[in-house]
Amino acid sequence: MSEAAPSPSVSPAAILALSDAYWKSCALHAAVALDVFTPLHEGPATAAQLAQRLGTDARALAMLLGALRALGLLAREGEGFALVPVSSAYLVRTSPDYKGHIILHHKHLLESFGQLDKAVRTGKRVRADAQFTEAQREAFLLGMFNNAMGIAPRLAAQLDALLRQAGLPGMTGRERLLDLGGGPGTYAIHFCLAQPGLKASVFDLPTTWPFAEATAARFGLAYTTTDKTGGRMSFLSGDYTQDHVPGGFDLAWLSHILHGEGPDMAARIVRKAADGLNPGGLLLVHEFLLDDSLDGPEFPTLFALNMLLGTEGGQAYSDAQVRGMLKAAGLTDIARLDFAGPGSTGIIAGRKA
Repeated sequence: MSEAAPSPSVSPAAILALSDAYWKSCALHAAVALDVFTPLHEGPATAAQLAQRLGTDARALAMLLGALRALGLLAREGEGFALVPVSSAYLVRTSPDYKGHIILHHKHLLESFGQLDKAVRTGKRVRADAQFTEAQREAFLLGMFNNAMGIAPRLAAQLDALLRQAGLPGMTGRERLLDLGGGPGTYAIHFCLAQPGLKASVFDLPTTWPFAEATAARFGLAYTTTDKTGGRMSFLSGDYTQDHVPGGFDLAWLSHILHGEGPDMAARIVRKAADGLNPGGLLLVHEFLLDDSLDGPEFPTLFALNMLLGTEGGQAYSDAQVRGMLKAAGLTDIARLDFAGPGSTGIIAGRKA
């Protein structure tokens, strides 16, 4: 009996394109690591001219530049290569919207993603924190800062209206904000800038403090040693998975911290933050939110795999799972705000009775 011929209507092209998609990623990663785009901000250059400036092999760099042109990240100008608007905006190191830090972070994750089959087979992480150098850690922190900067100013301006549209009390009269696991405090800073009567406390590991202090100064806000000395920003050193979270807050902001923990610890963190709220206080969870079926949208499903590779129990959570955590912490009037950020991020809020 002869085998049936493949249906002409079915092509492997999409599967093969998916399989080799990392070639494109690696070309971008290499270009950012070599800082190919920044010198072109001064004008077009040939591969030989760029190679001399960057200290690379001219023949090899010509191949990379050709691939970048084919990917739409560079243009031809005579014998040379030139920036296109998207690379000028996001890939030149001096640009205020530079995305190179998060791209380098993605480069650092590449080795662990090559071991995804091992992680799925064992259910164990394959990437340890100790594997990251100081430079890699800096790329992560700066990448998170840049990502937050793409969201925080717009969100801060809309937050009062978004809360009211969801049937929750708005920002009027709220005086103290807890930014739990806030890192550089990007959201706390912009919430304070949008609400002049608001003071913020960033609760995070002590190693984050220098970066947080520098970030606040950049926006004209200064940190105090405690939150009782009149300043608008304070830094509280601690590990929110282990340490007590202080109280007296009118608003708690939990942005992209739950996905680093398993369900039990994530629920404990939500309860700690809820316990630190004053009556009537609001708790807001900002996460890459899965559909309740756990098989979409695309980015949260892939991000869940990133957590599998790098944490003991972390994962992406669905709308229903986050709502369940808020309800278990005693919060009421739980609602999803009419907000959507990059990577299918969403915000779920609840009120303390």
